[in-house]
Amino acid sequence: MAKPVVAIVGRPNVGKSTFFNRCVGARHAIVDDSPGVTRDRIYRETDWAGRQFLLVDTGGVIPNSPESIANEVFDQVNLAVDEADVIIFMVDGKAGISGADEEVANLLRRSKKPIVVAVNKIDEPREQPNAMEFYGLGLGEPHTLSAMRGSGGVGDLLDKIVSYFPADTRKKIDLDLVPFDGTELVEEEETGPLSVAIVGRPNVGKSSIVNVLVGTNRSIVSSVPGTTRDAIDTKIKYQGRELILVDTAGIRRKSRVDYGVEAFAVVRSLRALERADVVVLILDASQEISDQDQKIAGKIDEAGRGAVIVVNKWDLIEDKSSKLMKQYTENVKTELRSLAFAEVIFTSAISKQRVTKIIEAVERAHAQTKKRIGTGLLNQIVNESVALVPPPSSKRGKRLKVYYTTQVSTAPPTFILFANDDKLMTKNYEAYLERKLREAFGFEGTPIRIVTRAKKDNR
Repeated sequence: MAKPVVAIVGRPNVGKSTFFNRCVGARHAIVDDSPGVTRDRIYRETDWAGRQFLLVDTGGVIPNSPESIANEVFDQVNLAVDEADVIIFMVDGKAGISGADEEVANLLRRSKKPIVVAVNKIDEPREQPNAMEFYGLGLGEPHTLSAMRGSGGVGDLLDKIVSYFPADTRKKIDLDLVPFDGTELVEEEETGPLSVAIVGRPNVGKSSIVNVLVGTNRSIVSSVPGTTRDAIDTKIKYQGRELILVDTAGIRRKSRVDYGVEAFAVVRSLRALERADVVVLILDASQEISDQDQKIAGKIDEAGRGAVIVVNKWDLIEDKSSKLMKQYTENVKTELRSLAFAEVIFTSAISKQRVTKIIEAVERAHAQTKKRIGTGLLNQIVNESVALVPPPSSKRGKRLKVYYTTQVSTAPPTFILFANDDKLMTKNYEAYLERKLREAFGFEGTPIRIVTRAKKDNR
């Protein structure tokens, strides 16, 4: 059975994200005093009184705004209302009813869904009478609370919400979205969904690519850099495999990141990278590879995640020959040395060209992160490599001797070389052995780790 969906709706800065974070028990949504911080809708599972449900945080509604981004937020809120089983209409108990509240109330009334009016920011008992004004919205009894303090009726509000949940039948939500090519949904595999983080500098087309993959405007797309501020999870099924696509905020140089909302967004993007199985790094084909691209690539390698490099906006390049692609691929692997192992794909989110190949490359990279090599074959390749190019000797004439090699883990594949002295292993020789392992076993799309341990340490 699908879990009931509860959407939190209201104008900006009434405390929707604060309430959302309190319910899910973590700071998933960004909270800031400035209005309009949450733009896309964010989903998290939570429970109350033994009833599990999906809570949706939405952007602040600004009715009749001339700004395009406000209209896109409004569209996202409409989608959340459409798929919701219950709607929390959150208002500001200190500010009283505003014209925007009345506009939102009219919108929600047309939905014909159960609506619970939540009067937030009632921090003291003496402020309780403020809630009486909200009867004027015509949506029933207002429920007071203080989302910031977690008091003043939060539990009562949640009791009211779960009372609307159906006893037997549950609405199937549009969270398991189908890719644009029409692949049918199937039952989730026991191995669990594959988590894929989409990262890159601002305005390279991350959200556009996610939207093409899910076949709907799941994330707001704008030409203004920095539109996506939260890491947004979307589940899709592609050829029988469930994946979670995590659209992240653009990662800019630290010197260009304002403290506050944008800084938290960047931190959240880096956390998304660390919890992903595979990371897709998006580059802009019309721009040169920057220092920031190199730093992001380094973060992916440090996290030990599988990787795919996507060169987006290929439609802007006049010469689309295979020769240019090859040259560009070589340049990418040279400039982004830490991800030289990654597959490079050329796409256009506008024309949807080769976008589904991203998922295929992601699955290949993930399979490589899980690859395990038999000890006998592994030692054969390492011994042959050492015999072909012996390790350099130290200044004192001592030379590295490799006695035995074994793979100790996957994701990323990690190998331990037992040797006479681990200090004799140089970075250049380690890179050589890594190259020989890749030549023999592939490992395209995944970093690998080589750890040298002195034999005396293995007692």
